[in-house]
Amino acid sequence: MAELLQDPPKFHLSEWDIANKMQSASTESQKSRSESMIAESRRLLDEIEKTTQKAQSDVNKKIDQRREEIKFWKQELGNKLEQIVLETEVLLTFKTRLEKSLERCKELLIITQKCLLNRQGRTGIDFVHDEVEQELIKEAEVLQGVIALLGRTSEQTSEQIRLNRSAKYNLEMDLKDKFTALMINDYCASVTNNTPDIRYTDNAVKIEGNFVSPEDWIVYSNINVEKADKQRNNSLALRALIDGILSQTANDMRKQCEMVNVAFRNRVKEVKGAKQKLETLLAMVMDETASQEKNIAALKKAIADKEGPFKVAQTRLEARNQRPNMELCYDTVQCRLISEVQEITKNIQRQLKDTLAQTETALKSLSRRQLSLEEEIQVKANTLYIDEVLCMHMRESVYIKN
Repeated sequence: MAELLQDPPKFHLSEWDIANKMQSASTESQKSRSESMIAESRRLLDEIEKTTQKAQSDVNKKIDQRREEIKFWKQELGNKLEQIVLETEVLLTFKTRLEKSLERCKELLIITQKCLLNRQGRTGIDFVHDEVEQELIKEAEVLQGVIALLGRTSEQTSEQIRLNRSAKYNLEMDLKDKFTALMINDYCASVTNNTPDIRYTDNAVKIEGNFVSPEDWIVYSNINVEKADKQRNNSLALRALIDGILSQTANDMRKQCEMVNVAFRNRVKEVKGAKQKLETLLAMVMDETASQEKNIAALKKAIADKEGPFKVAQTRLEARNQRPNMELCYDTVQCRLISEVQEITKNIQRQLKDTLAQTETALKSLSRRQLSLEEEIQVKANTLYIDEVLCMHMRESVYIKN
């Protein structure tokens, strides 16, 4: 018990002094470490603040640079889009020209075919393979060739318009994306440390598989620009080709059309000349027919006029044959009466009637000739109606321009 109540051991004064010194040294050391830490923290804070500000400033500059890049490509894409849209509109007008030219050529071919069909209605000797028919066949061949060429060119133009629109679509999609990206970057440029709606986001720092490199980004837009340029240049070349085709085919058709028209005019002139000659011959035949008819009438009258003298002579002979006995003498009167009867019989039978028969035969020949001439004139009139009235009148509507 006495041991339990024993006083604790006392420290030596030197120990107390040492202990105080150690506390002082420990405190000074801790203070020094704390001051160093504070100094290091301030330095670190200043360094990090500067780094953060520098990083943010660098990001701001890069955002501004990116915005300028986007604006540049947006301008480039916009210019190309405007060019390809304008070129497509112009090419559409050329396609319309082609389609109208194609329809006009088909109408001209129908006219040519109708002319050929109408000329199948020629009759007789006029149904001939003449220069007009040759030129019409050549014109049909020219028109068919032009129609085929314009058709192929129209298909080529439609394909080029499709390619132009494809390039336009790519430009529009790229422009749309550039517009969206520019808006996002504009928003990012406007965001500051004091912007109210800034916030923490999860997984903000990530690079997914659909990210592309800046080089690929430039290549993509450059491809769209180059494609638009290529299709625009192709379109310009095609328009020049269309101009040349329309001009050349129009010249070819005009020349052939004029060849046909000249052949028609010459043929009509020839047929009119032949018809006039035939009409002149017909007038001559009709005059001759009238003369022959008068001649026949005169011959018949002459034959009729000989009946009186013939009857008188025969009556006298019959009366004188009744003379009695020796009075029945073959005297000069009897001899002359017999001669008179013989002469009248000979004149009527051998001359007048034979001449009448020959004249009537000639009249029949003239009638046949008149009928033949009238038929031939009708053939020429039919030919003139077909060529001059039907064909040439129909071809007056033919007007060919580039």
